[in-house]
Amino acid sequence: MRVVLTQDVKGLGRKGEIKDVADGYARNFLLPRGLAREATPEVLNQLRQQEAARERKARQELEQARQLARRLEGQRVTVTARAGENGRLFGSVTTAHIVEAIARSFGVRIDRRRVELDEPLRQLGSYPLTLRLHPEVTCRVTVEVVAED
Repeated sequence: MRVVLTQDVKGLGRKGEIKDVADGYARNFLLPRGLAREATPEVLNQLRQQEAARERKARQELEQARQLARRLEGQRVTVTARAGENGRLFGSVTTAHIVEAIARSFGVRIDRRRVELDEPLRQLGSYPLTLRLHPEVTCRVTVEVVAED
């Protein structure tokens, strides 16, 4: 019997795959537990439509990330922080502060996990950073840490 897996099944396949299995295995195990559906023309058509929608969404997300990267590439982002003498900060500048400054400056919301920062910034100055906006799209910005007045 030909089935379309609705969930990952260990030893058989991943969700969305079409598999040929024994009739008894399908009728007695996969179908009653909702792990698979019989591969009728309607189900296969529905699977193709879902895959096409997923691809459209992925292309759209990639294009949005590319547009955002073009907009942010090479830009300077200013973060203000309290600092003592000799430029040492009270506390540190984290990815959350950087994302907040980008939102304030450019009106763009970015997930803080997209900012590649090895360790929090603890000194005044300029720091080049990479933003990973999409698995295929990155851009470089410069974060300027300045003292509060």
